[in-house]
Parts: sequence; structure tokens; C-alpha cells
Amino acid sequence: MAVPKFFEFFSSFLQAVSDGKIHRAKEVREFIAEAMHLSSEDLAELLPSKRQSTFDNRVAWARTYLDRAGLIQTPARGQYCITEEGMKALASGEKIDLKYLERYQSFTEFHFHSVSQNGLNNGNGDQTEEEAEDKSPMEMLDDAFKKINTTLAGELMDEVMKLTPGEFEKLVVKLLLKMGYGNGIDDAGYVTQLSGDGGIDGIIKEDQLGFSSIYIQAKQWAPDRSVDRPEIQKFAGALQGERASKGLFITTAKFSDGAKKYADNLHASNIVLIDGNALMGLMIKNNLGVSTEQVYEVKRIDSDFFSDSL
Repeated sequence: MAVPKFFEFFSSFLQAVSDGKIHRAKEVREFIAEAMHLSSEDLAELLPSKRQSTFDNRVAWARTYLDRAGLIQTPARGQYCITEEGMKALASGEKIDLKYLERYQSFTEFHFHSVSQNGLNNGNGDQTEEEAEDKSPMEMLDDAFKKINTTLAGELMDEVMKLTPGEFEKLVVKLLLKMGYGNGIDDAGYVTQLSGDGGIDGIIKEDQLGFSSIYIQAKQWAPDRSVDRPEIQKFAGALQGERASKGLFITTAKFSDGAKKYADNLHASNIVLIDGNALMGLMIKNNLGVSTEQVYEVKRIDSDFFSDSL
């Protein structure tokens, strides 16, 4: 099953601390995971940013919302206990969701300020408040980041497709050098002659003496076109002609299932396939052809400062 939305953890969180005692964060998470029947795969699911598990993130935001409503307290770092209002909420038998929390002024002030700050009522039609409530604030940030990068990738592809074939091959070599291949080696990467290259468009040296190299085939094809098995077969033949064991076939297009299967089953050489989507992702990640417009820092309370430094 999918990891429940963060507000679906409200009741389980309150049940985890319903005995009135102080419970540690780990205890609460374990109780919730068992109560919600979450599998190890569910618990291992990561946010799009890959920096935190979806489960941990949603439990943390459930805790924040319950705390803002006054249903729980945090007496010490990573420790939680239920309040009298929390006890009343459980005893009421009502569904404890965002609408339930809105009866508390402290929560509405926090919640609607957050909605406004996240631009959900700005009339742009991108996301309604109801849709946003399915996600924690961190997930909304992740979604926005993903949307920006998707748009950027499309714009970047447009620019790449304007390059000449020779410029595209140089771009691919620059990308590999930017990624750290051939690091510390003079003239580590170069493009072969445009004619008579034998199916090899570029070479990256992996060691000083040239014992190991990566041979590159670069195809600047339309993004909706497919590279089929015969193209990979020809590249494999070119690698054999060079007695090479490492090949990189990189394209702005896609790879057919047959091409992928053939590359996976090769024994004499190892050919890695990079399609257009992966190419754009690597360029963005390695800051090639793009620049940083804005940096946002997401910060959290430093509990150690308040417990140890004062």
C-alpha cells in the first residue's frame, strides 16, 4: 500500500501517546507503522528529493500539526505526550483530520498562514488548497522543485537540439569531464574526427597511460524518435574494432526495448545507454548549460542548542 497522507496519521499518533506518558519519537513511529500496517517497502519509500523517507516526513508533519492544535506537547527533544485536548479528541470518536483541527484557533492561524505563504490562494490555478492539504509542506516544496526542473529540462532540450552534430559531441565529452571522468588527466577527453570515426564520436581516458578508456557514441536525434537494436549492434562492433570494453551510447532520443535488452546481454563489452531524459537530468545536476537562479535553505530547530548551550 502507499504511505498514507500526513493528516491520516493524526489518530494513530494520538493513540501512540494515549496512555498519558512521555514517548520517544522512535516509539511513536513504530506504533504508527504497525497500526497502519505499513510494509518495509512503504517505510523505505523516499521523497522526490531523496533526502528523507516519506513516512518519517509525514509523521513529523503530523506531529507539527497536532502540536499547533494543542493536542500533543513536546516536553523535550524527540519526546511527545498527549494533552487534555488530545484526550478529548480521541474520546469524541470523531474523525481527526484537518477539518477537526480547524476548531482550534492556534491551528487555524498557523495553517492558513502556511497556505498563504505557499501561494496556494494566489489565483494561478496551479494547485488548490484542497489538493495541497494532501501533502506536507516539504512535499509541496519537492513538487514545486520537480515542476521547475521538468520545465527546465524541456527548455534545455530545445537548446541542445539547436547544436550542430559536432557541437553536440563536444557537449557530451564536456558533460563526462564535468562528472569527474578523466579527473586529473591531461587532455582526458576529446571528440574524434567527424568523418571516418568508425562509429566512435568521443573518447574519455580513465588513467594516465591510457590503458582504460570510455568510448562514446552520440546521437542527436529527435526526442520522440527511438534508437533501435541495430544501432547498438553497430556500436558494439565499433568497440570490438577498438578492443574496447567500455562504451557509452548517449542520445537526445529514446531507446527501444530491443536496444536495452541487447545492451544488457552483452558479454564482450559493457555499453551504458543514456537517453534524452537522463541526459537532461545529468546536465542539470552537473550545472552544464544551466545556472543557479535561487537557493533556498530549509532549516529546522537545533534542539541541542537549546538543551546544551544555554
